[in-house]
Amino acid sequence: MKGLYCRAGVNDAETKFVIQETTLPAALDSHQVRVQVKACGLSPLDLKLLSDLAIQKDLIPVGREVVGVILQVGSKVSFFQPDDEVVGVLPLDFPCSGLCDVIDIDEQHLVHKPEKLSWVCVAGTLRDGVCAYTALHTHARMAAGHTLLVMDGASSFGLMCIQLACYHGVKVLTTSHTPQQHTFLEQLRPSVGVQDPLVARVIPVYDSSSDLLSVVLEETGGLGVDIVIDSGVRLQEEEEPEERKLLPHKHDIISVLGVGGNWVTSHQDLQLDPPDSRLLYLKSASVSFLNSEVWTASSAQQGRYLHILKDIVEKMSTGILRPQPEEPVPLYEATVAMEMVQCCQRRKAVVQL
Repeated sequence: MKGLYCRAGVNDAETKFVIQETTLPAALDSHQVRVQVKACGLSPLDLKLLSDLAIQKDLIPVGREVVGVILQVGSKVSFFQPDDEVVGVLPLDFPCSGLCDVIDIDEQHLVHKPEKLSWVCVAGTLRDGVCAYTALHTHARMAAGHTLLVMDGASSFGLMCIQLACYHGVKVLTTSHTPQQHTFLEQLRPSVGVQDPLVARVIPVYDSSSDLLSVVLEETGGLGVDIVIDSGVRLQEEEEPEERKLLPHKHDIISVLGVGGNWVTSHQDLQLDPPDSRLLYLKSASVSFLNSEVWTASSAQQGRYLHILKDIVEKMSTGILRPQPEEPVPLYEATVAMEMVQCCQRRKAVVQL
């Protein structure tokens, strides 16, 4: 059978994605299940993280968010039976690509998939759902009555954060990068219950007349927000590439935080100057780094992680979490799709097998 692998180069330009033949062992381990993969999500490979964790291979498996049907179970497997539909994220050091027709995986990495959810929908949403849960529950400790600012709310991750926060009674503010995104966010409504807008205020950062700090302070009565979740930040005021000009400056984010607020950032190279640290100190605010891979890099909180996965698919099945539909690509286009994802020409892709 065939799978998608990455042949890492010295730089991004030399990184190549190839379809490679692979085989499975004849026998299952006692705690493993054999899964026929139905769909697999493609997300950018963090080669630096793999290097930091000493996971170095000539061919790195690609595609880790998998959905499928169990074909066979090991002798000590207790949670699954053949023909169960399952979903999970493959570990960072998993030997096989998620695009293989069949994979062997420990049962502790999987949860049941509700029957009415489509394969493609789950595979395309799982990573963003885990990130949203990690940001809002694990880091920010959100609670009813909090105020949340989500940067770039029209992204798949931002949309998950908005819907999850509204479900828990949080007031949500967000930013939009285009007029189309602005209209989409203003029209967001829950699928059940009172049809009030999910977002209290959409701030158009593409419009230079809109000032993030003044709008947030106006919406919060001058108090600032309890939680900020970014999608990247600008560290300097100097010339930036065009795609980064819509990102907020780090000082703006700190300024919109209220007393005791929490800033959850995806920017792994964030640097704070002494004035920024001083402002955080005065507000008794904190900064948390969002690394979605932390759950699969360590098994220290495996039970909590499985609970998150289960809650994500259950909320999707009831319509609380409604991701934007993702058009699947066939296996023969997986190499091109992954190259586009790795080069940030598209945010993610889903391959249907």
